[in-house]
Amino acid sequence: MSGHSKWATTKHKKAAIDAKRGKLFARLVKNIEVAARTGGGDPAGNPTLFDAIQKAKRNSVPADNIDRAVKRGSGAEAGGADYETIMYEGYASGGVAVLVECLTDNRNRAASDVRVAFTRNGGTLADPGSVSYLFTRRGVVIVPKTDGLTEDDVLSAVLDAGAEEVNDHGEAFQVLSEASDVVAVRTALQEAGLDYDSAEAQFVPSMEVEVDVEGARKVLRLIDALEDCDDVQNVFANFDASDEVLAALDED
Repeated sequence: MSGHSKWATTKHKKAAIDAKRGKLFARLVKNIEVAARTGGGDPAGNPTLFDAIQKAKRNSVPADNIDRAVKRGSGAEAGGADYETIMYEGYASGGVAVLVECLTDNRNRAASDVRVAFTRNGGTLADPGSVSYLFTRRGVVIVPKTDGLTEDDVLSAVLDAGAEEVNDHGEAFQVLSEASDVVAVRTALQEAGLDYDSAEAQFVPSMEVEVDVEGARKVLRLIDALEDCDDVQNVFANFDASDEVLAALDED
């Protein structure tokens, strides 16, 4: 799930739970396979594949799974599926806008699963274009905080690479850029000797809806249901929550 503001940093805790269920592994492996099919199986010449592999490694996906996904995608090994990307739009409780990015080899299954998740968790599906205008495709790089690392340090490392802003999210810095500049920003960080948690294009909301504890629970219940769908790769929502709300959620 990708929201904005402070909530973005809690994704890592949630990712650990997802990994235990095997859902995260499946999504990361699928990303690798599609990246290899689109741009070839050599990470050195395929930045999208490079980033997909790095993200998988950072989330402890076994090297064997990664290698097989690259081979399937590049055609070196049989068994690759013909995936296509489909976007669904809808609303969660409280008017929170939700974008659902699917990567599927079965459009009917994906549509059915997403519809059921919305219906059973207080959300509603919307027509194409209904909420997508509230989001912009941008490059998002997450840089973990280390001793002494400041926002200015990060900004000076990435400014010439196309970065537009650096936000302090508590446990990490978020670097935003044009989607087409995400590889350049990631490369600039590497050249400056700075580590990063993830580098990818995401849908970032242009405006956000503040939610209280109960509202946050309802939104997250829907997001969890959507992310449990086999074909769902990413869920983006335009909600924000205060420190007090996040603290209450941590107690749940």
